[in-house]
Amino acid sequence: MTWQQLAADKKKAQLDGVPKEWLLDEANLPTQNDVSSFPQSSALLSALDLEITQSSITVLLENLASAKWSSLQVTTSFLKRAMLAQQLTNCLTEIFVDRALARAKELDEHLKRTGSVVGPLHGLPVSLKDQMAIKGVDNTIGYIAWIGKPAAENGAIVDILEELGAVLYVKTNVPQTLVWLETFNHIFGRALNPHNRTLTTGGSSGGEGALIALHGSPLGVGSDIAGSIRLPAAFCGTYGFRPSYHRIPTRGGAGSLKGQDSVSSVVGPLSNSLDGLTIFVKAVLSKRPWLKDPLIIRKSWDEDGYNLVEHGGPNAKLCYAILWDDGFVRPDPTVHRGLEITKKALEAAGHEVIDWKPLKHAQLGLTTAKIFAAGSEEDVAAVAALSGEPIIGSMDPEADIWQKRKLMGGPLSAYQLWQLQKTKRELREEYLDHWTQTVKETSTGRPVDAIISPVAPYVAPPHGKSWNLFYAIWCNTLDYPSVVVPVGAKVDPVLDAKQPRTEFHSDLDKQNYDRYDPALYENAPLSIQVVARTMEDEALLAMTKIVDDALRAAAR
Repeated sequence: MTWQQLAADKKKAQLDGVPKEWLLDEANLPTQNDVSSFPQSSALLSALDLEITQSSITVLLENLASAKWSSLQVTTSFLKRAMLAQQLTNCLTEIFVDRALARAKELDEHLKRTGSVVGPLHGLPVSLKDQMAIKGVDNTIGYIAWIGKPAAENGAIVDILEELGAVLYVKTNVPQTLVWLETFNHIFGRALNPHNRTLTTGGSSGGEGALIALHGSPLGVGSDIAGSIRLPAAFCGTYGFRPSYHRIPTRGGAGSLKGQDSVSSVVGPLSNSLDGLTIFVKAVLSKRPWLKDPLIIRKSWDEDGYNLVEHGGPNAKLCYAILWDDGFVRPDPTVHRGLEITKKALEAAGHEVIDWKPLKHAQLGLTTAKIFAAGSEEDVAAVAALSGEPIIGSMDPEADIWQKRKLMGGPLSAYQLWQLQKTKRELREEYLDHWTQTVKETSTGRPVDAIISPVAPYVAPPHGKSWNLFYAIWCNTLDYPSVVVPVGAKVDPVLDAKQPRTEFHSDLDKQNYDRYDPALYENAPLSIQVVARTMEDEALLAMTKIVDDALRAAAR
């Protein structure tokens, strides 16, 4: 059988197990680009379905634990909304309705029989990026060669989620190989941004971004090696968390670049509320994940960190620094406005905001890109050869996708790779010192508490036009945890008008400026990321809550 037929058969089978009454006829689906509010008016969802799927995780968990809502009801509501999201944005890969409903019934019976929940995520539907391994379910990551080869056992994060009481029900779309800033593959096709379906969801957790944005999932699990959680979260207007290396288990999942351990991929959550991220991290760490994955450090939830003990305490005045420009590519006016909104909100809340002086950001990005390129071409070619499918060379729907993929680097000798890894270590040391020295610039007596940065120099761009990973990958290189926060605004063609410029950092900076037109980004959400130092994950979540609360207060 040809690779094309294998892909077509897999895609055709995708919705076979879904009740037909959960699917809309094509005539009843919207034709407009912005489908973000379509579920609220769809006849598919009842008033109770809407109430459930638009509730925060905190409310969901409270109502599940009290049996106000059964897990069967909550799971059914999210399944219906996820099926709608799939038809609107092509955000899903695997769908396992019967398995999810059976699990939900078991949890309801347990609660009724014992009067207690299985764990802190009891009855909560949780979606998973396609690469997460669920026993008996494919995890192709867009490779045709891996169709029909279901996982032999759960990945560590899946075991933990089930121990916590979660209900797993869908997996979400990714790019072929995972290593892309866009979500498209030969099997499931392209994921679309619900705010404007001509725009990208980002990658590689792009399906999660779209599903969460449409409230088809209350909590999703993605992964991030160069922005793969944060770009979809930012482009789709959700929250997303890139934790530090070795906090959340990755064991057992599919992926590319395995064996490349210099810049580790991390697993983290996406949600429509910040409390969803915090609940996820706290719950996973409660299960001592270091007993399931040998790479996880033995570090429980740090309550002192969350109470900001090293940052003056929970009620202290904090100092945030804003990275306005990384010195390589200046962000578009849309992105700049999101930073300005955040600055004003924090100052109104009584916090100090200063400018962050970037240090070697282009070198940070290029060093990691070259580490990836050292073996990535051989890595992905070996898998693609098993089916004969071509490696996608461009995510642009108007370009030749069979062209050779462009990499920032190429194969290296072991010694050459060691030199790059040595450079990366030296850059981490320099940046640590750079951050420590900011104590001279703050009024708090401490170095800067957290950095606020763009996630990309643009908001969600048209399909195939996302090219810059430098505002995301510096956090991966330095192992800085980062949380994406929606600012609460969208692109405005008047407020975000193009500004004249005559000086540019680089040719790429000028190219980015020349292509800017706010009309291209219609309805795209504005987002920022909050960044802390290595292993300050809990403190970062607390400092991000301060940012989020300030933004919400300013919007009222």
